[in-house]
Amino acid sequence: MGGDVVLGAGGTTLVDVSVQSVFAQLEPLLPQVSKPVQYVGGELNATTKDWEATCVRWCLMYPDAYEVGLPNQGVMILYEILNEQQDVLAERTYAVWPDMEALMREHDVPQFTVDAHRPVGDFDLFGVSFSTELGYTNLLTALDLAKIPLHAADRTDEHPIVVSGGHAAFNPEPISDFIDCAVLGDGEEAVLEITDIVRKWKNEGSPGGRREILLRLAETGGVYVPQLYDVEYLPDGRIQRVVPNADRVPYRVFKRTTMDLDEWPYPKQPLVPLAESVHERMSVEIFRGCTRGCRFCQAGMITRPVRERSIEGIGAMVEKGLAATGFEEVGLLSLSSADHSEIAEVTKGLADRYEGTNTGLSLPSTRVDAFNIDLANELSRNGRRSGLTFAPEGGSERLRRVINKMVSEEDLIRTVSAAFSNGWRQVKLYFMCGLPTETDDDVLQIAEMAKNVIRAGREASGRKDIRCTISIGGFVPKPHTPFQWAAQCDPDTVDSRLRKLREAVNSDRKLGRNIGMRYHDGKPSLIEGLLSRGDRRVGRVIERVWREGGRFDGWSEHFSYQRWIDAAGAELPPLGVDLDWFTTREREENEVLPWDHLDSGLDKEWLWSDWQDALDEHEQDDCRWTPCFDCGVCPAMNTDIQVGPTGRKLLPISPVGKGSPVSNPAFSGG
Repeated sequence: MGGDVVLGAGGTTLVDVSVQSVFAQLEPLLPQVSKPVQYVGGELNATTKDWEATCVRWCLMYPDAYEVGLPNQGVMILYEILNEQQDVLAERTYAVWPDMEALMREHDVPQFTVDAHRPVGDFDLFGVSFSTELGYTNLLTALDLAKIPLHAADRTDEHPIVVSGGHAAFNPEPISDFIDCAVLGDGEEAVLEITDIVRKWKNEGSPGGRREILLRLAETGGVYVPQLYDVEYLPDGRIQRVVPNADRVPYRVFKRTTMDLDEWPYPKQPLVPLAESVHERMSVEIFRGCTRGCRFCQAGMITRPVRERSIEGIGAMVEKGLAATGFEEVGLLSLSSADHSEIAEVTKGLADRYEGTNTGLSLPSTRVDAFNIDLANELSRNGRRSGLTFAPEGGSERLRRVINKMVSEEDLIRTVSAAFSNGWRQVKLYFMCGLPTETDDDVLQIAEMAKNVIRAGREASGRKDIRCTISIGGFVPKPHTPFQWAAQCDPDTVDSRLRKLREAVNSDRKLGRNIGMRYHDGKPSLIEGLLSRGDRRVGRVIERVWREGGRFDGWSEHFSYQRWIDAAGAELPPLGVDLDWFTTREREENEVLPWDHLDSGLDKEWLWSDWQDALDEHEQDDCRWTPCFDCGVCPAMNTDIQVGPTGRKLLPISPVGKGSPVSNPAFSGG
């Protein structure tokens, strides 16, 4: 863990020594790879600290390419919070492309950080944030390149503690062989507490070695250490129970919830990428959590309760972030940004503040029933009028009741008609295919909805150049949602329905030529389903896929469905299960699920009741504005919903120079 073992008269002690950069070995390789700039570091607002001057050292990874990983808010926030601690160092690493991986193996260059190009294997902690399960094979590549044993059981005191986080950490069982621990929920306070525990242990001389530090982390109740739990199975393959195998370890591990987001205004100094990235903007998370209750949405379920950032807090973050980065677009992020109780005041205040500058605003996620033209006009006041994006998710009214997406087609048509009459020309609609109880007809109604959007747009605008794009993804049942018991739809059925949908869209050429259709086949979704609801036995499949060349499985050009099918076919049947057992099988109410010992705050009985309501096509209201439905989160987490409205306004900042964001760092809120 970032030190040398020295034998002295008093026994064995750990002495921290400087860790050398590997850039001299790396530099000759850069001209031989694609996008070499992604490996050089030195971004605006990046931090490099003195190794010897720090006690606890973190390497943070988003297990995807630099262009995807650098804009990730979670990693960026933790990077800044950790580096604010005087005796803590945090650096970043990303998944290397296969061309770079091959050269690193050939020239014996280890997995390195982009900040100071230090070997990942020399850090105390290696934190990996998973927002999708398809990044698991990239974790194995990074571990292997870092010369960290793949299996946690084979690691010694010399190796970093491998910590997983992100939404996928709410069921880390498929990667339990490869990680030392997992943190559920918000990371801001969790990483500081983990750092404190590691600091104290190191200062004491690292008593008890690796097992002792893992025990200390586990006994907090907020860090899950898989090797300290045993899983017992029934003869039919189901789990009988998951139990601790050490005295100091709790039976359940709770998620972390950061309250009062104004106390955590991160990132204060957002990173500015050197290479092109997926998001070229400065982003501010305006609230966390969602209580809409969409039954398919894991993010909405596991991030409860709703916690809003205040209008002043948002204004201060936007001001500081623009000054620190030079970005010309501000993304107001959340699961459904227009649901902020003061979104009208936020957007108007920011639009007023930056009118006459190059600064534009965007809401990446908007619900039809939370959208209005006044809001859209504020967002496009600086002349940037892109297309509008909405997510009905289900094609039919019946299916939207099943998934609790309470949006009617009338709402959608009314909204897009108003938009088209106010100058918008295109709209994008997101749907899912393979949802529980779905029929061919439910999917075919997507075509009719798109045609009605074109008709309404032409009528409202008097123009023919109206466009509607429908984008369709395969549904994957997720842990800690009412659909965690559901059978996943098989890829052949999904693909068949999508073919019929394309035929229906093209059946009327006068309308169909104005409708674009984007979709992925159902095969990657089935593998995501295996990884999402799998247990420890799935780890063998992941490792076999990786050993046979699996990399960047979230990228269609790298994903091999056959490789996963073959690996599952080889590894699972000897264990008494198979791919269908984990994916297309419906679970019973009393089945022990692989993640039942990991507490998201949601009551399992409430989730089951909501699953029954889904099958009965019964909708559930948003508990922010109605009486509590007893989902369990607020009492279990000792939290409560934090919402406005506050009635406050953003005051203008002066002076504001034309063509630039702001020149006065002073901020005031009314």
